[in-house]
Amino acid sequence: MKKATAPLAVIAVVALVAAACSSKSTTASGGPSVKVVSSIGATEGQLNLIAWNGYTEDGSNDPAYDWVTPFEKSTGCKVNVKYADTSDEMVALMRQGSTYDGVSASGDATNRLIAGGNVSAVDPTLFPDFANVIAPLQPTGSNNSHYVVDGQVYGVPYMYGPNFLMYNTKVVKPAPTSWSITFDPNSPYKGKVTAYDSPIFIADAAMYLMAHQPDLGITNPYELTSAQLDAAVNLLKGQSPLVGKYWSLYTDEIDGFVNGSMVAGTAWPVNLTYAKADAPVAAVIPSEGVTGWADTWMLNSKAAHPNCMLKWMQWTMTPDVQAEVGLWYGAAGSNTQSCQLIAKKYGKGGEQIINTVEYSFCGNVEFLNSIQLWKTPQATCGNGQTDCMDYSVWQQKWTDIRGA
Repeated sequence: MKKATAPLAVIAVVALVAAACSSKSTTASGGPSVKVVSSIGATEGQLNLIAWNGYTEDGSNDPAYDWVTPFEKSTGCKVNVKYADTSDEMVALMRQGSTYDGVSASGDATNRLIAGGNVSAVDPTLFPDFANVIAPLQPTGSNNSHYVVDGQVYGVPYMYGPNFLMYNTKVVKPAPTSWSITFDPNSPYKGKVTAYDSPIFIADAAMYLMAHQPDLGITNPYELTSAQLDAAVNLLKGQSPLVGKYWSLYTDEIDGFVNGSMVAGTAWPVNLTYAKADAPVAAVIPSEGVTGWADTWMLNSKAAHPNCMLKWMQWTMTPDVQAEVGLWYGAAGSNTQSCQLIAKKYGKGGEQIINTVEYSFCGNVEFLNSIQLWKTPQATCGNGQTDCMDYSVWQQKWTDIRGA
């Protein structure tokens, strides 16, 4: 899969935003007034996005997968994309003023963008397909804190999925049921284990410790006290000699499994989708569970082309688009109707296919709620305490783990 990039111009936006889309001010939970984008004006002819690879296919990788060109023809908005490999990169790019109009942010980026005032709240009534979004990700859902803050909605749900354990079926025998093959210092796969190269991966270690060292008292892998964080860091430092290579660019992991230098490690669904074309690979949800992500398209609060972005957000919520993304990426669309379309495309066996690990149990509320979705670690814990370590500490710890 290749990256499509285009040079993006930095454009002054104040007059455009004022003329193009209207907003209203509301107060949520007694907090400060929040400006909410409440209408869509005339489109501006261009749209500059930050996205995960595989989220904006235009037919150049495979003519059968193209949801960008129809959008361009429908709206007159020419789409330019900057691909990012990590959430940290996305946050940095979104903070470059008006350079980019929006981002497909994961939960470890969304709360930072919201807190920094980098993204706009939107009126959910602008997006009719919210009615078909899987229940936990609804604006009033139970698993939406990554994009709903103080009652305000900062974007629209896109795809979600797990960070499951991918393994080489010819080398890793018997089939693994635990993450222990990637953490045990005596793992027979030393040197061929892989792991995601990001501070948020500390949560995977914390989740493992929740199951194997319950005395640590970890109840949420993103809400860690100093002692709990140190325990996760020590586990990851012990894992480091097992890791042949960390990956952030998803194609690096695909290449590793194809050439045999990697045989087990955390993976995204898209990695499995394309690795299995050339390598004997499979994936499993281990007994300790999985972390994962629910991605949200968010509007830059300084967007030069806000109306094109809002139109894109509407477009990406439709079941047809999400079904196409799901088939390409191997993930679940937030719009549950996309699951039905995937099943229809596969015909008689479709229901079985969309309920495989690769398709993240599309439309399955229980499975979605079982995933420890990425979110930004904060000093304030979910239990009301303020002794948790925030993301800046996680970043420092990750540097220690990687020895950089």
